[in-house]
Amino acid sequence: MAVVRAGHPAPAVALLLLLASFAAGDDVAPKVDVALYYESLCPYSARFVVNHLAKVLEDGLLPLVNLALVPYGNARVANDGTISCQHGQYECFLNTVEACAIDAWPDLDVHLRFITCVEDLVVKRQHEEWESCFPKLGLDPKPVTQCYKSQHGHELELNYAKQSDALQPPHQYVPWVVIDGKPLVGDYENFEAYVCKAYKGSPPKVCEGLRLAPRAHELDMVKAGHGVSYNYNYEDINPQTAEAEGGESKMSLLEAEN
Repeated sequence: MAVVRAGHPAPAVALLLLLASFAAGDDVAPKVDVALYYESLCPYSARFVVNHLAKVLEDGLLPLVNLALVPYGNARVANDGTISCQHGQYECFLNTVEACAIDAWPDLDVHLRFITCVEDLVVKRQHEEWESCFPKLGLDPKPVTQCYKSQHGHELELNYAKQSDALQPPHQYVPWVVIDGKPLVGDYENFEAYVCKAYKGSPPKVCEGLRLAPRAHELDMVKAGHGVSYNYNYEDINPQTAEAEGGESKMSLLEAEN
Protein backbone atom coordinates (compact mmCIF):
# COMPACT_ATOMS: atom_id res chain seq x y z
CA MET A 1 0.00 0.00 0.00
CA ALA A 2 1.40 3.40 -0.96
CA VAL A 3 2.20 5.73 1.89
CA VAL A 4 1.52 9.44 1.46
CA ARG A 5 3.74 11.63 3.59
CA ALA A 6 2.23 14.67 5.24
CA GLY A 7 2.39 17.74 3.02
CA HIS A 8 2.91 15.70 -0.15
CA PRO A 9 -0.32 14.81 -2.00
CA ALA A 10 -0.60 11.54 -3.86
CA PRO A 11 0.25 11.75 -7.60
CA ALA A 12 -3.40 11.49 -8.62
CA VAL A 13 -4.38 14.29 -6.23
CA ALA A 14 -1.48 16.43 -7.42
CA LEU A 15 -2.58 15.94 -11.02
CA LEU A 16 -6.13 17.05 -10.18
CA LEU A 17 -4.78 20.13 -8.40
CA LEU A 18 -2.62 20.94 -11.40
CA LEU A 19 -5.55 20.62 -13.82
CA ALA A 20 -7.68 22.78 -11.56
CA SER A 21 -5.04 25.50 -11.53
CA PHE A 22 -4.90 25.45 -15.33
CA ALA A 23 -8.69 25.68 -15.54
CA ALA A 24 -8.72 28.65 -13.19
CA GLY A 25 -6.15 30.38 -15.30
CA ASP A 26 -8.22 29.81 -18.44
CA ASP A 27 -11.35 31.55 -17.15
CA VAL A 28 -12.97 33.43 -20.02
CA ALA A 29 -13.84 37.04 -19.31
CA PRO A 30 -17.60 37.75 -19.35
CA LYS A 31 -19.02 39.08 -22.57
CA VAL A 32 -19.98 42.72 -22.91
CA ASP A 33 -23.72 43.34 -23.16
CA VAL A 34 -24.56 45.50 -26.18
CA ALA A 35 -28.10 46.47 -27.18
CA LEU A 36 -29.19 48.41 -30.24
CA TYR A 37 -32.63 50.03 -30.20
CA TYR A 38 -33.47 51.07 -33.74
CA GLU A 39 -36.13 51.18 -36.45
CA SER A 40 -35.78 49.62 -39.87
CA LEU A 41 -36.43 52.63 -42.14
CA CYS A 42 -34.60 55.26 -40.11
CA PRO A 43 -31.70 56.32 -42.36
CA TYR A 44 -29.42 56.84 -39.35
CA SER A 45 -30.23 53.42 -37.92
CA ALA A 46 -29.65 51.79 -41.31
CA ARG A 47 -26.30 53.51 -41.82
CA PHE A 48 -25.18 52.61 -38.31
CA VAL A 49 -25.99 48.92 -38.84
CA VAL A 50 -24.32 48.77 -42.26
CA ASN A 51 -21.28 50.99 -41.68
CA HIS A 52 -20.50 50.31 -38.02
CA LEU A 53 -22.34 47.49 -36.26
CA ALA A 54 -21.74 44.93 -39.01
CA LYS A 55 -17.99 45.29 -38.47
CA VAL A 56 -18.25 42.93 -35.47
CA LEU A 57 -18.85 40.10 -37.94
CA GLU A 58 -15.33 40.45 -39.29
CA ASP A 59 -13.12 42.36 -36.83
CA GLY A 60 -12.94 39.88 -33.96
CA LEU A 61 -15.37 41.60 -31.58
CA LEU A 62 -18.26 39.19 -32.15
CA PRO A 63 -17.08 36.58 -29.58
CA LEU A 64 -16.74 39.36 -26.99
CA VAL A 65 -20.32 40.63 -27.03
CA ASN A 66 -23.85 39.63 -26.19
CA LEU A 67 -25.51 41.70 -28.88
CA ALA A 68 -29.26 42.26 -28.74
CA LEU A 69 -31.09 43.97 -31.60
CA VAL A 70 -34.42 45.61 -30.82
CA PRO A 71 -36.21 46.62 -34.05
CA TYR A 72 -38.92 48.91 -32.69
CA GLY A 73 -37.48 52.40 -32.19
CA ASN A 74 -39.89 55.31 -31.91
CA ALA A 75 -43.04 53.31 -32.64
CA ARG A 76 -46.20 53.59 -30.56
CA VAL A 77 -48.67 50.97 -29.35
CA ALA A 78 -52.33 52.02 -29.28
CA ASN A 79 -54.81 50.90 -26.65
CA ASP A 80 -56.10 48.23 -29.03
CA GLY A 81 -52.61 46.80 -29.51
CA THR A 82 -52.01 48.16 -33.00
CA ILE A 83 -48.56 49.62 -33.68
CA SER A 84 -47.80 52.88 -35.50
CA CYS A 85 -44.27 53.53 -36.74
CA GLN A 86 -42.36 56.75 -37.28
CA HIS A 87 -41.71 56.12 -40.96
CA GLY A 88 -45.05 54.55 -41.80
CA GLN A 89 -46.59 51.10 -41.96
CA TYR A 90 -43.89 49.65 -44.21
CA GLU A 91 -41.44 50.34 -41.41
CA CYS A 92 -43.73 48.43 -39.02
CA PHE A 93 -43.67 45.58 -41.53
CA LEU A 94 -39.88 45.52 -41.84
CA ASN A 95 -39.49 45.84 -38.06
CA THR A 96 -41.58 42.68 -37.78
CA VAL A 97 -39.59 40.93 -40.51
CA GLU A 98 -36.35 41.65 -38.65
CA ALA A 99 -37.89 40.62 -35.33
CA CYS A 100 -38.91 37.34 -36.96
CA ALA A 101 -35.39 36.85 -38.32
CA ILE A 102 -33.95 37.24 -34.82
CA ASP A 103 -36.52 34.75 -33.52
CA ALA A 104 -36.05 32.25 -36.38
CA TRP A 105 -32.25 32.35 -36.31
CA PRO A 106 -31.02 32.97 -32.74
CA ASP A 107 -27.41 32.67 -33.93
CA LEU A 108 -26.17 36.26 -33.96
CA ASP A 109 -23.90 35.61 -36.91
CA VAL A 110 -26.94 34.59 -38.98
CA HIS A 111 -29.58 37.14 -38.07
CA LEU A 112 -27.15 40.06 -37.99
CA ARG A 113 -26.02 39.24 -41.54
CA PHE A 114 -29.64 39.11 -42.67
CA ILE A 115 -30.55 42.40 -40.97
CA THR A 116 -27.42 44.04 -42.36
CA CYS A 117 -28.46 42.92 -45.85
CA VAL A 118 -31.94 44.41 -45.39
CA GLU A 119 -30.60 47.65 -43.94
CA ASP A 120 -28.11 47.95 -46.79
CA LEU A 121 -31.09 47.95 -49.14
CA VAL A 122 -32.66 50.66 -46.96
CA VAL A 123 -29.54 52.79 -47.37
CA LYS A 124 -29.73 52.26 -51.13
CA ARG A 125 -33.49 53.07 -51.11
CA GLN A 126 -34.22 49.57 -52.37
CA HIS A 127 -35.86 48.25 -49.20
CA GLU A 128 -38.84 46.77 -51.07
CA GLU A 129 -36.35 44.21 -52.45
CA TRP A 130 -35.62 42.92 -48.94
CA GLU A 131 -36.62 39.34 -49.85
CA SER A 132 -33.54 39.15 -52.09
CA CYS A 133 -31.52 38.76 -48.87
CA PHE A 134 -32.74 35.17 -48.48
CA PRO A 135 -31.04 33.79 -51.63
CA LYS A 136 -28.06 36.12 -51.19
CA LEU A 137 -27.31 34.53 -47.82
CA GLY A 138 -28.56 31.05 -48.63
CA LEU A 139 -31.36 31.25 -46.04
CA ASP A 140 -34.72 29.50 -46.08
CA PRO A 141 -37.42 32.22 -46.07
CA LYS A 142 -40.12 29.92 -44.65
CA PRO A 143 -39.63 30.51 -40.89
CA VAL A 144 -39.52 34.30 -41.30
CA THR A 145 -42.45 34.36 -43.72
CA GLN A 146 -44.61 32.21 -41.45
CA CYS A 147 -43.70 34.41 -38.50
CA TYR A 148 -44.55 37.84 -39.94
CA LYS A 149 -47.76 36.53 -41.50
CA SER A 150 -48.93 35.19 -38.15
CA GLN A 151 -49.79 36.72 -34.79
CA HIS A 152 -46.38 35.62 -33.53
CA GLY A 153 -44.64 38.42 -35.42
CA HIS A 154 -46.92 41.01 -33.85
CA GLU A 155 -46.32 39.53 -30.40
CA LEU A 156 -42.55 39.82 -30.93
CA GLU A 157 -42.98 43.52 -31.70
CA LEU A 158 -45.15 44.04 -28.64
CA ASN A 159 -42.39 42.49 -26.53
CA TYR A 160 -39.85 44.82 -28.13
CA ALA A 161 -42.19 47.73 -27.34
CA LYS A 162 -42.10 46.76 -23.65
CA GLN A 163 -38.30 46.50 -23.73
CA SER A 164 -37.96 49.89 -25.38
CA ASP A 165 -40.44 51.60 -23.06
CA ALA A 166 -38.67 50.12 -20.01
CA LEU A 167 -35.31 51.72 -20.86
CA GLN A 168 -33.77 53.75 -18.04
CA PRO A 169 -32.91 56.40 -18.89
CA PRO A 170 -35.53 56.44 -21.66
CA HIS A 171 -34.24 56.53 -25.22
CA GLN A 172 -34.33 59.98 -26.78
CA TYR A 173 -33.82 58.96 -30.39
CA VAL A 174 -32.60 56.12 -32.57
CA PRO A 175 -30.19 54.55 -33.04
CA TRP A 176 -29.81 54.17 -29.27
CA VAL A 177 -26.88 52.00 -28.20
CA VAL A 178 -26.54 50.67 -24.66
CA ILE A 179 -23.40 48.94 -23.38
CA ASP A 180 -23.52 47.14 -20.03
CA GLY A 181 -26.63 49.13 -19.15
CA LYS A 182 -25.20 52.54 -20.03
CA PRO A 183 -26.39 54.48 -23.11
CA LEU A 184 -23.74 55.93 -25.40
CA VAL A 185 -26.08 58.79 -26.34
CA GLY A 186 -24.55 60.69 -29.28
CA ASP A 187 -21.27 58.75 -29.35
CA TYR A 188 -22.86 55.55 -30.64
CA GLU A 189 -20.69 55.33 -33.77
CA ASN A 190 -17.71 54.83 -31.46
CA PHE A 191 -19.27 51.75 -29.86
CA GLU A 192 -16.31 49.49 -30.65
CA ALA A 193 -14.05 51.55 -28.39
CA TYR A 194 -16.58 51.23 -25.56
CA VAL A 195 -16.74 47.46 -26.04
CA CYS A 196 -12.96 47.24 -25.90
CA LYS A 197 -12.87 49.34 -22.73
CA ALA A 198 -15.59 47.28 -21.05
CA TYR A 199 -14.10 43.88 -21.92
CA LYS A 200 -12.04 42.48 -19.04
CA GLY A 201 -10.16 39.83 -20.99
CA SER A 202 -7.40 40.01 -23.55
CA PRO A 203 -8.73 42.35 -26.27
CA PRO A 204 -8.50 41.50 -29.97
CA LYS A 205 -6.21 43.41 -32.31
CA VAL A 206 -9.03 45.69 -33.45
CA CYS A 207 -8.96 47.34 -30.01
CA GLU A 208 -5.46 48.66 -30.63
CA GLY A 209 -5.58 52.34 -31.38
CA LEU A 210 -9.26 52.80 -30.48
CA ARG A 211 -9.67 55.75 -28.16
CA LEU A 212 -12.70 57.27 -26.51
CA ALA A 213 -13.27 60.90 -27.37
CA PRO A 214 -14.38 63.30 -24.60
CA ARG A 215 -18.15 63.07 -24.24
CA ALA A 216 -19.77 66.10 -25.83
CA HIS A 217 -23.28 67.44 -25.42
CA GLU A 218 -25.56 65.22 -27.47
CA LEU A 219 -26.84 68.18 -29.52
CA ASP A 220 -23.26 69.02 -30.44
CA MET A 221 -22.83 65.41 -31.54
CA VAL A 222 -25.82 65.70 -33.84
CA LYS A 223 -24.58 68.97 -35.32
CA ALA A 224 -21.20 67.35 -35.90
CA GLY A 225 -22.81 64.78 -38.14
CA HIS A 226 -23.88 61.95 -35.85
CA GLY A 227 -27.44 61.70 -37.16
CA VAL A 228 -30.35 60.56 -35.10
CA SER A 229 -34.08 60.21 -35.56
CA TYR A 230 -35.79 61.76 -32.56
CA ASN A 231 -38.46 60.20 -30.39
CA TYR A 232 -41.26 62.74 -30.79
CA ASN A 233 -45.00 63.03 -30.30
CA TYR A 234 -46.66 62.02 -33.54
CA GLU A 235 -49.04 64.97 -33.40
CA ASP A 236 -46.13 67.43 -33.46
CA ILE A 237 -44.83 66.49 -36.92
CA ASN A 238 -46.51 65.53 -40.14
CA PRO A 239 -44.35 62.69 -41.51
CA GLN A 240 -45.36 63.63 -45.06
CA THR A 241 -43.69 67.01 -44.70
CA ALA A 242 -40.53 65.69 -43.05
CA GLU A 243 -37.51 65.37 -45.29
CA ALA A 244 -36.68 61.84 -46.38
CA GLU A 245 -33.20 61.98 -44.85
CA GLY A 246 -33.81 62.59 -41.17
CA GLY A 247 -36.32 65.40 -41.42
CA GLU A 248 -37.44 64.70 -37.85
CA SER A 249 -34.04 65.40 -36.34
CA LYS A 250 -33.56 68.56 -38.41
CA MET A 251 -36.88 69.91 -37.14
CA SER A 252 -35.91 69.13 -33.56
CA LEU A 253 -32.61 70.95 -34.01
CA LEU A 254 -34.36 74.03 -35.37
CA GLU A 255 -36.72 74.02 -32.41
CA ALA A 256 -33.78 73.74 -30.01
CA GLU A 257 -31.96 76.63 -31.64
CA ASN A 258 -34.99 78.96 -31.55
